[in-house]
Amino acid sequence: MAWIPYIESEQASGTLSELYDEYSDSAGSLDHILRIHSLNPRSMKDHAELYSHLMRGPSPLTRIQREMIAVAVSAENECFY
Repeated sequence: MAWIPYIESEQASGTLSELYDEYSDSAGSLDHILRIHSLNPRSMKDHAELYSHLMRGPSPLTRIQREMIAVAVSAENECFY
């Protein structure tokens, strides 16, 4: 398994702290897929915006269909979704 260093939310400051607040859930938890971008806050913001556009932007697929595709791909890749 790969190991990618990241900045804990308690040590985050400035833009990174703002992004942690924006992208964390109501319990203060941030998805690992975003946390790995903590050394480059711009990439965290870009990743979150791309994901949001792909899952919620204009498309002939419904949101449910997009989620089903994501689950199927994650299962095939033996990746936690």
